[in-house]
Amino acid sequence: MRELKHILEFKYLYRIIVVCCLSYAFIINNYVEFNSKYKLNENKFILIVDKIKITDNKLSMDVIGKEKLKLVYYFKDIKEISNIELGDQIKVVGKLEEPINNTVFNCFNYKEYLYNNHIFYILKAKKIEKVRNNISLIYDVRKKIDNRLGNAKKSYAYLKTFILGDKSNMDDIKDTYYSLGISHLFSISGMHISLLSGILLFLLNRISYNKFYNYLVVVIFLIIYAIIIDFPVSVLRTIVMFILFSLRDLFNLKIKAIDVMFLVLSVCLLIDSFFIYNIVFIYSYVISFSLIDFSKNIKSINNILYRGLYLSYICFLVSFPICIYNYSEINLITILINVVVIPFVSMIIFPMTLVTFIFPCLDSLLYFFISILEFISILVNKITIGKIIFAKPNIIVVFIYYILIYLVIKNRKFIVLFLIVIIIHKNIIYFNNYNIISFLDVGQGDSSLIVYSNNRLNLLIDTGGIYNSNYNIVDNKIIPYMKSLGISKLNYLILSHGDYDHMGEAINLVENFRVEKVIFNCGEFNDLEHDLIKVLNKKKNPYYACIKELNIDNNKLYFLQTKEYDNENDNSNVIYTEIDGYKFMFMGDASITTEKEILKKYNLPDIDVLKVGHHGSKTSSSSEFIDKINPKYSIISVGKNNRYGHPNEEVLNNLDNSKIYRTDQDGSIMFKIKNNKLQIETCSP
Repeated sequence: MRELKHILEFKYLYRIIVVCCLSYAFIINNYVEFNSKYKLNENKFILIVDKIKITDNKLSMDVIGKEKLKLVYYFKDIKEISNIELGDQIKVVGKLEEPINNTVFNCFNYKEYLYNNHIFYILKAKKIEKVRNNISLIYDVRKKIDNRLGNAKKSYAYLKTFILGDKSNMDDIKDTYYSLGISHLFSISGMHISLLSGILLFLLNRISYNKFYNYLVVVIFLIIYAIIIDFPVSVLRTIVMFILFSLRDLFNLKIKAIDVMFLVLSVCLLIDSFFIYNIVFIYSYVISFSLIDFSKNIKSINNILYRGLYLSYICFLVSFPICIYNYSEINLITILINVVVIPFVSMIIFPMTLVTFIFPCLDSLLYFFISILEFISILVNKITIGKIIFAKPNIIVVFIYYILIYLVIKNRKFIVLFLIVIIIHKNIIYFNNYNIISFLDVGQGDSSLIVYSNNRLNLLIDTGGIYNSNYNIVDNKIIPYMKSLGISKLNYLILSHGDYDHMGEAINLVENFRVEKVIFNCGEFNDLEHDLIKVLNKKKNPYYACIKELNIDNNKLYFLQTKEYDNENDNSNVIYTEIDGYKFMFMGDASITTEKEILKKYNLPDIDVLKVGHHGSKTSSSSEFIDKINPKYSIISVGKNNRYGHPNEEVLNNLDNSKIYRTDQDGSIMFKIKNNKLQIETCSP
């Protein structure tokens, strides 16, 4: 026993173990290919319902068969699915589809996210039939808990978040918490599990003095609880941590807390090597690891307020590289708001949710405190002065940041070096020697971004827009992409014309991102344009219409429309520009009529890159026009399987002599130009 204890207390044992486990995770994740147990041509399935979410007429479920699948079903009447509950066995007729990668550079990769959670296919259901009611005790308990939570109607979303770990009902406020950097408070994590285990241990210690049995009871409770809520990764990490620290204390092992944390990481990676890609796991582990590693610094501060600020400062620093890598943005106000919000959530709201779960009559009191939290969060989120955008760093820069952060916390002398690196990173776009022209995949619509070298200026042509859809292109694609390049403002938003698929997200962009000037096309303003103008007037943003030229340093954008027409498409801004020797032309939705007028008025040269008109519709891109401008590369911005049949076969034939890129097949297309050399990249699905 002594020899075993001596081995367990070996100083470098846990460093060696964690290096081995990290190497194992790296090998597994990069050199072992995991495949689905299903075949892509299967169309009939017997499944167990694991999670349910209903939005409008869309049913989304996590279902379990041979493996976990994401099921999507569009229903006409809610009665079709009203009898389906957790744990039910269902028979499904449908089609398996592979998830797609992100089609805009640096944006969230849904396929990768699902793969890291061992989900290989999305099941598009055509018919769902209930075969058998739930017979699982776990699902039965989960349903009963959810039903009890429903008794507290006002606070239901928060009760469900804190007790079941399900944030699906917090959509309205979730983005605010993400923006403030406090979203981690609303995941069941170390803070919540520690409070639960602390309460249990306190009660058990009053009943029994046998520490072993007390710890054992708590561990069993935590494992049962984790099974009920489907083992969120942050809970798994916390339970492993609790078990290992309990074993250390029970057997009086002289193992440093930091070594226990190395062992926690090792055990978690052995359970699932893909945890290393889980942002919740990374975030919670890094913060827990850092608070333990710098515990001496924290304990040395006697003043409670200063200690709270210092804790928040450490949490902010160690999460800084994670935030800029995933979101390209930080909020300095997070340091201050954490001092208030963390105690408020951990000492008032979370305990109150536990009490309200037992006594639902306290719902109104809990909701009162929730309202205070939401009011403060929304108010603070409107303050933009603390928000700083950083270009997305590569993984090497992230490691450099962590080395510097460790040095800064250990010795303040390194803070100057740290600030220098931050300042360089913040302004990295000014060192960019490439002109970047990106044609973004926004579905059946248009959006193109031009970033001139050294950040002289940047402009966006159109925003895209999906009519009658809840999907937000600006928030999910355009803004994240611009932030990832280090862009903190748009100098110009140019709208080709007033159709929804070209400017439907313009108001959203102007309200959520800094836009200096807006340029409209010729012709009368339609309702959509009038709505945007109201917002621009309110924000005192200048706007212009029907201009002929736009000067950008040594570059010019020429607007080639020759006259006003009686429809939006023909009134589209047609833009010609030359960037570092390469000629670009953006056609908007201009038709053959406009093309003829342009050919009459201008002697156009051969075009290097043509943004094809009207998504490849047969109403544009006549053979006469294409033969005249002779494009080398043709970009067709078009939605996958769109109902219009774009692009038209005749148009594709007209463009046969050019290299065609399509956003439905190639995703976003990026042209990088430096010293008259052209580099092309795609972000394929």
